[in-house]
Amino acid sequence: MYCTNCGHRNPEGSNFCASCGSPLVEGSGSDTTVNFLPAELESDLEEEVHVSPDDLEGGRGVIIVKRGPNAGSKFFVDEEGVALGRHPESDIFLDDITVSRRHVEIRRESEGFWLKDVGSLNGTYINRERVEDAQLRSGDEIQVGKFKLIFLSGS
Repeated sequence: MYCTNCGHRNPEGSNFCASCGSPLVEGSGSDTTVNFLPAELESDLEEEVHVSPDDLEGGRGVIIVKRGPNAGSKFFVDEEGVALGRHPESDIFLDDITVSRRHVEIRRESEGFWLKDVGSLNGTYINRERVEDAQLRSGDEIQVGKFKLIFLSGS
């Protein structure tokens, strides 16, 4: 059974989409047209983003969304840090059911940038390893739900 909102394939008998949370409508199947992007193609469609040396000036941190609905977006990490999550008031709003409302925080400290999972359900990954609290290095890949983010810093 495919979701008419996002195209995700769900098990037969499901009431809601496991990917986007939309109600599933049972239909005759042959009369229903669903637009979706197969998962095996999705990973090849990552947004190309360029970062200038000015973006990293003064040891500033930059988070780039490589995969997800807002692919291509850049966010700067300042002294106050940034909160990432599905809550609309998050500094970086990641609108997907796989992301907790308050998922992860990234902060700048004297010895560098640190990531802290703040009790998310699905976890946070750096370079494909699940972490709770870890120091970030320039070039690290951060996975938050279905979003892939790249962290860069000038230090």
